[in-house]
Amino acid sequence: MKTLLFTFLLVPLLSYAQGIRTEISDEGILFTDNADTILFYQTAPKSLNGEYTRSNYIHPLYNLRGEILTEDFPEDHPHHRGIFWAWHQLYIGDKRIGDGWEIKDFSWEVTDVETVLSLNESQSIKVHVLWKSPLWTDENGSLKPIVEETTTITVQPKQEDYRAIDLEISLLGLEPNMRIGGSEDAKGYGGFSPRVKLPADVVFTDPNGIVTPQNLPVEANSWMDIYSETLGGITIFSHPQNPGYPNPWILRSKNSMQNAVYPHPGATPVSLSNTTPTVLKYRLLVHEGLEANVLNELFKSYCK
Repeated sequence: MKTLLFTFLLVPLLSYAQGIRTEISDEGILFTDNADTILFYQTAPKSLNGEYTRSNYIHPLYNLRGEILTEDFPEDHPHHRGIFWAWHQLYIGDKRIGDGWEIKDFSWEVTDVETVLSLNESQSIKVHVLWKSPLWTDENGSLKPIVEETTTITVQPKQEDYRAIDLEISLLGLEPNMRIGGSEDAKGYGGFSPRVKLPADVVFTDPNGIVTPQNLPVEANSWMDIYSETLGGITIFSHPQNPGYPNPWILRSKNSMQNAVYPHPGATPVSLSNTTPTVLKYRLLVHEGLEANVLNELFKSYCK
């Protein structure tokens, strides 16, 4: 494995001692908070018997009880992985360059990681990732990067009944006419996608109340909550600055992921600039049961 460059931006030792810690290994980065394990970000390539090789995603993500919320290599969709962001369609001009969703003719290279602890005791990592495909090479047959991704993951200190985790995903095309898109059907799924465990008692709610998952995307709204008494809840906030906001949601009550759809319609790919990044922002709230009025106030705070 290529050696990663880790950069540490230092703050006073007392803030570090009282805040969230990161533990770095050859496989990735573990976030902890005193006795609590929060999440693991995968930097090294990981496979299932040599197939579905992936990196650049979060798994496991833990609930406030210390139980694992996410799934990796599930039997029904082994290409699904924890908290991930990926697209079926990758084009340079009219040439199809692999499939990052199903991990076909596609790979991620995490080139370096910066870790930053803020004065409010949250902690961030900023990861730099190159997207590559064996279908796009130079004259020597070496893989040429097609997209430069810069993703920041920020873990906030735990509040009484929830913890906030922010993700900002920045995508810059490295080739002219680079385009990405979702599935080439009416569902159009693609983009930010948590693959979480779905007990039989799972309930979906948004600001208007209970939401029933449909085969096709459901009406857009600012946040979506996925809750069960068995495992607690995870709420997804989609930031109003996201392109195309509010985008619809693909929801599944069993054997699949949840998806904040981008772009929409997903079957139509959108261009990635090679000068101005496309930026997607999301917040995950891991909680033990938050009422809609509380989630609305937390969403307003997130937007500020």
